[in-house]
Amino acid sequence: MNEGLSGNIAKAFIQSKLTILLMVAFLLIGAISTMLTPREEEPQIDVPMADIFLRYPGASSKEVEARVSKPMEKIISNVKGVEYVYSTSMSGQAMVIVQFYVGEDIERSLVKLYNELMKNMDQMPPGVSMPLVKTRAIDDVPVLGITLWSEKYNDFELKQLGQALTSEIKKIPNVATVNIIGGRSRQVTVMLDKDKLAQHHIDFLSISKQIAGSNAQMQSGNMINRDTVFSIDAGNFLSSAEEVENLIVGSNQDKPVYLKQVAQVEDGAESPSQYVFFGYGMHSDTLASKYRSNYPAVTLSIAKKKGADAMNLSEQIITKVEHLKKELIPSDVHVTQTRNYGETASEKVSELLLHLFVAVISVTLFVMLAMGWRGGLVVFLSVPVTFALTLFSYYMMDYTLNRITLFALVFITGIVVDDSIIIAENMHRHFKMKKLPFLQAAIFAINEVGNPTILATFTVIAAVLPMAFVSGMMGPYMSPMPIGASIAMMLSLVVALTLTPYLGYVFLREKEDHSSKPHPTLEESKIYKLYKAIINPMLETRWKRWAFISGTVAILLFTFLFFYMKWVAVKMLPFDNKNEFQVVIDTPEGTTLERTAVVTQEIGQYLADQKLVVNYQGYVGTAGPIS
Repeated sequence: MNEGLSGNIAKAFIQSKLTILLMVAFLLIGAISTMLTPREEEPQIDVPMADIFLRYPGASSKEVEARVSKPMEKIISNVKGVEYVYSTSMSGQAMVIVQFYVGEDIERSLVKLYNELMKNMDQMPPGVSMPLVKTRAIDDVPVLGITLWSEKYNDFELKQLGQALTSEIKKIPNVATVNIIGGRSRQVTVMLDKDKLAQHHIDFLSISKQIAGSNAQMQSGNMINRDTVFSIDAGNFLSSAEEVENLIVGSNQDKPVYLKQVAQVEDGAESPSQYVFFGYGMHSDTLASKYRSNYPAVTLSIAKKKGADAMNLSEQIITKVEHLKKELIPSDVHVTQTRNYGETASEKVSELLLHLFVAVISVTLFVMLAMGWRGGLVVFLSVPVTFALTLFSYYMMDYTLNRITLFALVFITGIVVDDSIIIAENMHRHFKMKKLPFLQAAIFAINEVGNPTILATFTVIAAVLPMAFVSGMMGPYMSPMPIGASIAMMLSLVVALTLTPYLGYVFLREKEDHSSKPHPTLEESKIYKLYKAIINPMLETRWKRWAFISGTVAILLFTFLFFYMKWVAVKMLPFDNKNEFQVVIDTPEGTTLERTAVVTQEIGQYLADQKLVVNYQGYVGTAGPIS
């Protein structure tokens, strides 16, 4: 018997003691890779972006647009790799948004952008500040939102508590940024009395300069004493309202004039420039009945580092916050999770893993119907090894477990089993025929279908892999699916030629019984007779053949109507079942902050009466966490 490539490979593994050890090792590697691979909701996409801020004091918005924004757009457009440039012009300032092509190297893109800006700053009019460049990335989207609210504390006190909580959260590894949304900062307010200023012959500008000069510290030189150099600092920063009150702002009749003599100094919260509030909906029955109002709140939006596990990071932060409730957070300050993408990512990954398991079980049951429980067991043991090695490949390629990478495995389940089924079924058939000893029959069966199996595998890869070269945003977003599917197909071929022969030789053999009759030939099988009864009339009669072809074409054309008539929705991905949505309120230009807050709270009260609403947050004068 002439053994080909597939026969020689199978011969090396079919009776080897190492085959079962390799199988166990591969399954362990896959299990460990699954635990180590980070989990997140969406795949990683490299899209270099940056926001550029420039100040032009005293200029109107139209002047800023003509003299700053448009020239800056032309300068940035010259940078290689830039895809889009947007700008927003405001009174005294401009913001330019730069987006590079998908897949451009982030560090190189930002260096090129910075060099181009510095090289052309001489083209800006006098008075324009140096550009402030802030990078943006997909990972800037917060994975966790924690809202602090209270019926007792105001937003100023909540923000101070939020700042203390932020310092603790930043100590957790893989936390990239923590932003505080809402609340008022501390401010020392000086309210001058114009009558007292006139009485002491002091003007406003001199007081302003005196306060600014007193709130500074700088190095004034060094002092050497006994071979030791001491640094000398002059001045100090103001730290309390009392220090501000005792500043000398002038003199009158050879007597010093203190600031408290001409002004009232208050240490407290700044004037509100934004409002954030929190409330419960009717879905939270107990809490909604207890807290029936909009309460002042502060939201902490927490973003993770690139490649970090969103699920593990969210759990670490939540555990840390629960611990701080006993030490830092007062009992009458409530902490509510208003966003947890780590939890949703874990749910979706777990759901896809469940679907993957169900798919493997379903395929196994169908194989059992045709080949019995022994054949089903061969497939059931072969497929997990393929997926285990695929998950290990994901880990080595720095992929994450998300709905795209796992969808690739679900999508390919029905295909990866083909290789093992072909090998196992042909071994099963030759064992039933009993024309050769079991070992020779197994090698002959594998050699018989090995080359077609290899060609079929590469044909499927050739059909799936081109999706990895799609350009634009969808390219890197969807690329884990064709790459993962192609890797799974290659690994399924390896498993089919190494592990499946071993399992088939162990489970598909039957006891030697020379008195039993040989297995019926293919032509005598029931499925062959059924297929022959269906196909023969079309092969022998012309009009039946053409009727079948015409019917097939008609059904194909009818399916096209589903898209044309919009009977089915056509989109790249299924609708995402998020547990949050945004209501954007755009009031007329010139509306005060307080009026907008009243309108927002009225909408909040309406949402509070909805049965499906768990909770809601209102953000007035500021943006909520990035979605």
